[in-house]
Amino acid sequence: MGVGAGVASDCCGVVTFPTIAYTRERLSPEKSIAAAREFLRTIRQRRTVRSFSPDPVPDEVLILAIQAAASAPSGANMQPWKFVIVKDPELKRRIRVAAEKEEKANYEGRMPEAWLRALAPLQTDWHKEFLDMAPALIVVFKEDYGAGPDGRHITHYYVNESVGIACGFLLCALNAAGLVTLTHTPSPMNFLRDILDRPKNEKAFLLIPVGYPAKRCRVPDIRKKTLDEVLIVR
Repeated sequence: MGVGAGVASDCCGVVTFPTIAYTRERLSPEKSIAAAREFLRTIRQRRTVRSFSPDPVPDEVLILAIQAAASAPSGANMQPWKFVIVKDPELKRRIRVAAEKEEKANYEGRMPEAWLRALAPLQTDWHKEFLDMAPALIVVFKEDYGAGPDGRHITHYYVNESVGIACGFLLCALNAAGLVTLTHTPSPMNFLRDILDRPKNEKAFLLIPVGYPAKRCRVPDIRKKTLDEVLIVR
């Protein structure tokens, strides 16, 4: 099938995508290194924040970040994700109440001792006030399967991997816009589908409070593994 040709079918009747020319400029080695260094400088400023300012964030920033996330690669291009922005105070309150109910059960019995010991240096507990405090929540849902207009079941592939990559894009985009985030995974998260009235083929994957850091915000003084600890060149 030639460049720019229309949709075609192969010998088995499978519809194939048309192709287009890839026209992105090739950077010189110097510009490529400079761009990589600038991205590294910016992404190293990203921290998990639990103290948010109530100041609102521009809607357009959230939408642009989600557009970036939705550009992520996915298994068979199924794009098995949905993003729900929650700003309504009552909805945020309901989410906090439901999340704290699950987290209280986790901290008081469901979590194994090893997990509690791992969390102890971060000084977290079942209270999740950031769900009220942050001006916006982004709830990422994964579509375990698709539903056609006629109700037909559409198989999705590599769903967790695809949605995980999209979440990485989303966090990078929000960080580049000067916002802070928290990756929150209250378990189980079925309450999010109920509160936000999502269909049964969607499951909550990640709950992300988004905003600006509160005044006098503090974060744990953690270290990341060194390059020697994570990089192998063969």
